[in-house]
Amino acid sequence: MIIGKVTGSLWATRKDEKLNGLKFLIVETETDEHQSAPQSLVAADNAGAGFGDLVLVTTGGAARLSLDKEGVPVDAVIVGIIDSVEREG
Repeated sequence: MIIGKVTGSLWATRKDEKLNGLKFLIVETETDEHQSAPQSLVAADNAGAGFGDLVLVTTGGAARLSLDKEGVPVDAVIVGIIDSVEREG
């Protein structure tokens, strides 16, 4: 899973009909020591997230499972809104 921050919304009038009814958000992923700049991805929202929220994103097959719909062509889904993160150091 990936930690990220919601930085925007995305609208697509023309899309696969299986995507109808889904809300899409732009998520800036948290960087680590190997990345020089944050990356952004588009994720379907399954948790009611909004702009500025710190979120938990799942990808791949697990993302499709979280939507509980057959054959939805997504590879990233927001599955949680993070309340806090505790780190050592």
